[in-house]
Amino acid sequence: MSAELVVLGIVVGTALAFDFTNGFHDTANAMSASIATGALKPRAAVALSAVLNLAGAFLSVEVAATVGKGIINIDQIDGSQLLTVVFAGLVGGILWNVFTWLLGIPSSSSHALIGGLIGATVIAAGSGGVAWTSGVIAKVLIPAILAPIVASMIAALGTKSVYWVTRKVADKPRDDGFRLGQIGSASLISLAHGTNDAQKTMGVIFLALVAHGSLTADDPLPFWVKLTCALAIAAGTYLGGWRIIRTLGKGLVDIRSPQGFAADSSSAAIILTSSHFGLPLSTTHTATGSILGSGIGRGAEVRWNVAGRMVVAWLSTLPLAGLTGAACWFVADLIGGMAGVMVVFGALAVACIAMYIRSRRNRVDRSNVTSEWTSGLAPDDTTHMSGKA
Repeated sequence: MSAELVVLGIVVGTALAFDFTNGFHDTANAMSASIATGALKPRAAVALSAVLNLAGAFLSVEVAATVGKGIINIDQIDGSQLLTVVFAGLVGGILWNVFTWLLGIPSSSSHALIGGLIGATVIAAGSGGVAWTSGVIAKVLIPAILAPIVASMIAALGTKSVYWVTRKVADKPRDDGFRLGQIGSASLISLAHGTNDAQKTMGVIFLALVAHGSLTADDPLPFWVKLTCALAIAAGTYLGGWRIIRTLGKGLVDIRSPQGFAADSSSAAIILTSSHFGLPLSTTHTATGSILGSGIGRGAEVRWNVAGRMVVAWLSTLPLAGLTGAACWFVADLIGGMAGVMVVFGALAVACIAMYIRSRRNRVDRSNVTSEWTSGLAPDDTTHMSGKA
């Protein structure tokens, strides 16, 4: 087995690892509102989301095409360099995903991946290696700005509407009815998430296969790529990103079932629309904007300090993931060949294990994910880092 084939295997494996982190990082986008209102039990929610993510990954390949061909100018980077670029970008995305999961912050997995790819590409081939106008600006930055704003407005309007329509209905039957509705709307988000986020990893593996010479840029996406990416994101979803589910479900605003229904419906509509047009939209930005808008629409208290931390993370994602991707490419290229890739992969494994061990000191799981929000990530306890997450 040639060294280049081994490197390709490592890159594909790292891509699937990113897909797995994407799954547990973004479970909150679909299921946090349903879990918070009691529409679904925590374990049932993540199981349902996992199945629908798996199904949604097969519905379209438009987003995969955008990531595989629309962000990086493939023809300006030679094969061996492109393979290292893809690998370094993935490492940058994974590290950001795991770090923000540790903090319980719902940042964008999409932007983490794209930021890592951009950073690695710029240091490897210069700024000309990135499709700035047609790719980054048109299909990443503009949707990133518009998505949470539009989602917030639609959810606020939807929340006001459902409360007005049901104003003569008693609280209990109204809430019970909307809890049933939430199951449907949350399921639709999970399906939409599969059509959007799983395909980003498909696009990255496509890049790696082109770099290796196994495919050309004009070849169709192989079925095995679709299947493995779908399974990876579904497995990550089933694991449940409880830390982020808690922040979105309890930390931003206290959610009632009519709000949750309006927020989930808004998110699903926007994500499905973006997938249709091939936009690698941040489902995190969309879902967070919808939940925020639902609180505004009901006139509920919004915890703006929590929202502020989210915005800081959003603004930091592209540049910090980009710097990480650039650093990883530099180290891998400096050492050279398979040895360089192995060193970076080893550093990734050590960093992820260290962050996982750190998370056990402030554990959030299905048993306390819906506990009342205090000042921090986990319910108050002498063992918790209240206010530090």
